[in-house]
Amino acid sequence: MKLVVCALHDVADMARRHSPQSVVSILSADQPAPEIAGSAARLVLRFNDIVAPREGLTAPGVAAVTRLLEFAAAREAGETLLVHCWMGISRSPAAAFVLACAAAPATPEAEIAWALRRAAPAATPNPALVSLADRLLERGGRMVAAVSLIGRGCESAAGAAFELDTAMLANWSGGAA
Repeated sequence: MKLVVCALHDVADMARRHSPQSVVSILSADQPAPEIAGSAARLVLRFNDIVAPREGLTAPGVAAVTRLLEFAAAREAGETLLVHCWMGISRSPAAAFVLACAAAPATPEAEIAWALRRAAPAATPNPALVSLADRLLERGGRMVAAVSLIGRGCESAAGAAFELDTAMLANWSGGAA
């Protein structure tokens, strides 16, 4: 599966360029999901970009991560999946990391995290989302450690769109991903 990750303001352009078969929109409760031309399968997840519960905001939860994993698992191997959030820096890169880890279970999590960092220098994956997925995928803290290892991304007003090819990551052979 090819993952295309972007900020909300890049969705229309990325959808035109990549013609995704599936789209995951990660938005806060009050944000409308963008219109996307075509017949792409659609999943809308609603939670805020926070790492711990805060009054008036919704933290990522097990149900959202489960829905994300189930939605991706129902896709065909060669599909393109567009994942976006508001700024393309935290929630959507975290979702891409989670989906890449799920699609490439034999590839070390740190290799996947470094592939993410190379593709997206500004990405700072939401640690709460990663932690929940780490437990659901039974990774023993390796996903959390991998995201911690790559650290915070470079300063940016919004993340630049990027791609991750899960098939390439799944074919990891001990070298750089």
